[in-house]
Amino acid sequence: MRLLLDTHAFLWWLTESSRLSEAVRGNILDPSNDKLISAASAWEISTKHRLGKLPGADPIASDIAGAIAAQGFQELPVFVADAARAGALPAPVNDPFDRMLIAQALSRDLVLISNESTFDHYGIRRLW
Repeated sequence: MRLLLDTHAFLWWLTESSRLSEAVRGNILDPSNDKLISAASAWEISTKHRLGKLPGADPIASDIAGAIAAQGFQELPVFVADAARAGALPAPVNDPFDRMLIAQALSRDLVLISNESTFDHYGIRRLW
């Protein structure tokens, strides 16, 4: 299975948070699953860290690519087609980072690991 971690899921994985479900943990630990982190998540982490909304995330924000690689995850680039699709998505989700993850999950048939039930409106496969 190809998994795209939402930003919060990636951060919670890195910090070993109990907020991740057992199903999510098991799927991330499964070596047969590909784990992807979007460039949009790196953008979100950097932005929120700069704004002071991610206290304690200094080590992650200072080397996001290193954190991705250290976990054996793969970087997922953002392409123009992703941006166009994200921009064209209808409501209810308006957060630009979330819209990008939804667009990428749709275009690449990825399972999106997220606790955001509003994502289900878009017909993606979501695991939580």
